[in-house]
Amino acid sequence: MNLREARALLADRGFRPGETSTRTFPDGSPYKVEIPSCEGPRVMTAVLEEAKSRGITIDRVSQGSGVMMLTDGEIEEMLSLGASAGVEVCLFLGPRGAWDIGGQAKVSAAVGGVARGNEQVAASLCDAFRAVELGVRSLLVGDIGVLEILGQLKIEGELPADLVLKTSVLMPLPNAPTARLYERLGATSLNVSTDLPVPVLAEIRSVTTVPIDMYIEVPDDQGGHVRFYDVPEIVRTAAPVYLKMGLRNAPNIYPVGAHLAGTAEALGRERVRRAELILRLLAEQDEG
Repeated sequence: MNLREARALLADRGFRPGETSTRTFPDGSPYKVEIPSCEGPRVMTAVLEEAKSRGITIDRVSQGSGVMMLTDGEIEEMLSLGASAGVEVCLFLGPRGAWDIGGQAKVSAAVGGVARGNEQVAASLCDAFRAVELGVRSLLVGDIGVLEILGQLKIEGELPADLVLKTSVLMPLPNAPTARLYERLGATSLNVSTDLPVPVLAEIRSVTTVPIDMYIEVPDDQGGHVRFYDVPEIVRTAAPVYLKMGLRNAPNIYPVGAHLAGTAEALGRERVRRAELILRLLAEQDEG
């Protein structure tokens, strides 16, 4: 089979070049803003204060240290802040390969989010059920097997039907077939690989129905790209899309705690400032 024939085979299975997306979020908007690494109520408070002072809307915050690193009271406080501000609160599940005793994750970020063995899968499920019982309706998943089980539990009614299952950047998502697989397994928000060109985003959008979320500024350990001027084209081709603001030249703070509280809050505020910058570009486009 030559390359032309291979392309035809993919096209026959629905994997074709993408075009302008006409999809939107239920409220009609083509994009929303996500602030990641929102590690607890103090950071979330700082993020919301910064957003208010800058006159911008934050739609989702996501946390990376994990459910197991938060007390019940901290989770409930984050949910209360989210309810007051109309912000979705997404919490990461379980232990992960990068924190475990295994050696592979020390040399390859590709397995950093995996659940090693049934015990870590079980721990991830415990995190999920604990979070849901406290009122969380958005979970960040780093393991494909855990994603499938959670998707099945939703279908079986063991977990809420409206529970958001957002794939982590630690789950590689570089192409349309993988995106379609993740959605079929239960993903309701797809965190794509950080270095994808716009045409590949269009391919992914052409075979998926759920929101895409994408780092516009990327942490150094995930590539360090700063893609502000790509944002209008990203929205045009990938909508509905969460524009996610990481930070280059920032320390890895996972797992966070009081010893890193000031740093985590400062990073949260700067992510909001970065969001203001990309929203300016989008406004400029609309005016043009």
